[in-house]
Amino acid sequence: MPVPMDAFDEVRPAVECLDLLVEPVAAALRNWRGSVPVEEVRYVDTDPAIADTALLVERYGPWLLEQSANCVVVAGKRGGETTLAACVVMSHTRVDVNGVVRRQLGARKASFAPMDKAVGDSGMEYGGITPLGLPADWPLLVDTAVADAPYALIGSGSRRGKLIVPGKALAELPGATLLEGLGSA
Repeated sequence: MPVPMDAFDEVRPAVECLDLLVEPVAAALRNWRGSVPVEEVRYVDTDPAIADTALLVERYGPWLLEQSANCVVVAGKRGGETTLAACVVMSHTRVDVNGVVRRQLGARKASFAPMDKAVGDSGMEYGGITPLGLPADWPLLVDTAVADAPYALIGSGSRRGKLIVPGKALAELPGATLLEGLGSA
């Protein structure tokens, strides 16, 4: 079975590409903790015009859909308080916002966060938000299918470039909570 690295001509350790990454992501890599060596987090330079998963897999191969993950920002509301959370699911699934996420956050209502809020608070670009380097006070919800993936192709913090991260490393990110069924078909 091919791995995401097979789709690209040049794959480099992300720590060798810090100048190509937004500051929160570069800082997360500089301060890396966990059982997976930081050198196993890889960077591939991609065209910003194909940052969306559908366009990327059209260019590099449909098999990548099964090995790609998306990170979406959700706003949970309860009693006038809003909690932003990042949800990481495999790209061929959708985040169960009104079920799993709402319950996990203890929110009365949950929805996708407004783009300007997600981008402004994360310090990342729309279409490239990644779980690496998110604000420490955000809950990070990771679907167990992502954690079980040998590798996941995911945003790099900007529309240019992607990260290839072992699923185990995503599960070990600070504040990560593993949830079965976070992503649904």
